[in-house]
Amino acid sequence: MVEDHRRRIYILPARELSPEIIAVTFAKTSRSPLSFKQIAAELSAEESARFHEKWVVGYGHRSVAEHAVLHVAFENISRLAVECIESNRLASYTEKSTRYQTWDLDAYHVPDEVIGMRYEDVYRSTCDHLIVCYRRSLDPVASLVRERFPRASDESEQAWDSRIRSRYIDVCRYLLPAAALSNVGMTVNARSLANAIRKMLSHRLEEVRQIGRMVKDVAQHEVPTLLKYLQPVSYWQHMDSDLREQVGNLEAQPQEHALSLFSHDPEGEHHVLAAALFEHASCLYDDAFSRVQKLDQEGRRRLAEALLGKMDRFDAPARSLEHTNYTFAARMDQGAYFELKRHRMMTQTPQQLTDGSGYAVPRLIAEAQIEDEYRQAMKTASHAYQDLASWNPHVAAYVIPNAFNRQVLMTLNLRQAFHFCELRSQPNAHFSIRRIALKMAEMIREVHPMLGSFMRLPEAADWRSVEAEHFCQV
Repeated sequence: MVEDHRRRIYILPARELSPEIIAVTFAKTSRSPLSFKQIAAELSAEESARFHEKWVVGYGHRSVAEHAVLHVAFENISRLAVECIESNRLASYTEKSTRYQTWDLDAYHVPDEVIGMRYEDVYRSTCDHLIVCYRRSLDPVASLVRERFPRASDESEQAWDSRIRSRYIDVCRYLLPAAALSNVGMTVNARSLANAIRKMLSHRLEEVRQIGRMVKDVAQHEVPTLLKYLQPVSYWQHMDSDLREQVGNLEAQPQEHALSLFSHDPEGEHHVLAAALFEHASCLYDDAFSRVQKLDQEGRRRLAEALLGKMDRFDAPARSLEHTNYTFAARMDQGAYFELKRHRMMTQTPQQLTDGSGYAVPRLIAEAQIEDEYRQAMKTASHAYQDLASWNPHVAAYVIPNAFNRQVLMTLNLRQAFHFCELRSQPNAHFSIRRIALKMAEMIREVHPMLGSFMRLPEAADWRSVEAEHFCQV
């Protein structure tokens, strides 16, 4: 039989084929001359299960599982649990927004750990108090925003509310505790999902462990073989407790500045430019690097212009920018951290959420004449945290509001920095993460001024003015 060598591109329909059959279809192409459609037509659910048992489970060819894609819906889970779910890098997420939606009075998680304990009352009363304060803050802050951003003559009520809604909800969300319930949609391949489930099953919080068991159960209806042997990971469980023992007498103290550049490569610009030359030449990297070092400032500027000068607004810079890295130590409020954690390609190491790094006070809270109530809510949350933390610091984190600061270590390359700084510095970004993005861009431009100058930032935007405009206290 003469093979048909015409080019063909088509979709294997997920409506007709299970994720496991699609995964086996792609896996078999490495040794089968048949088309994908022919391979899929010959497969059954039972045969696919046997294939995965042998090759994925038995021989560890886990990359096959990457072709099985699932869409997982998480509803009414705490924002603290969301952190664990969204810490998995190779997945896509869409989350209920604290910028556009409001929370009901009872929309918070009560962990099994506190139920029936003496701590249950303080836990419930603290969450109740925070969400009551949150609900009470909406009207006075919204009224102030409506005065400052009046409705246009040709603007509908709905359009006006859509335009200004995030301006006041952005501020009021500082009162929401980490226990507040959220919804998250996750698109993920079975290999990454297996890793996520192991992480959840090994977690310190019972809520997250329960979520892990539930995800495993519902996902097995779609991929019955690929996930059925998942168990908690002893290494992760022991590493956590063992490292805590090593902390010793390291004192808990907040970082003084919102952002500090802890480390960078002084020759980072040279490495990026040399990598760009290397990609388009046939030389050794040493020769490309030597060429860049010998260029004068104007020569390096022309090379940088060739690399980055013709980017349009939405173009991603070349991957050669990934050849230099930065490590930042940051202090930001928990609301801003929730924006940061979505940038999963960078490496983030957050400290546990506590009351130890102070809290932010948005300026609109003071101008709406509710600062005293706001600060009392923070004090109530801090006292409850201290009481709960003496028993279980992991559970205690549930009562910490978005206003409290979180310390996090970030390591990212220049290409990732372009994406983060350009996206999060825009006027429609939340003001708290805006100041971090603008300060990061400023610090990168100080150490790598030539390449940093190509970041497409809003004109005249400055982190100092953002901080002064939006905060009484950070």
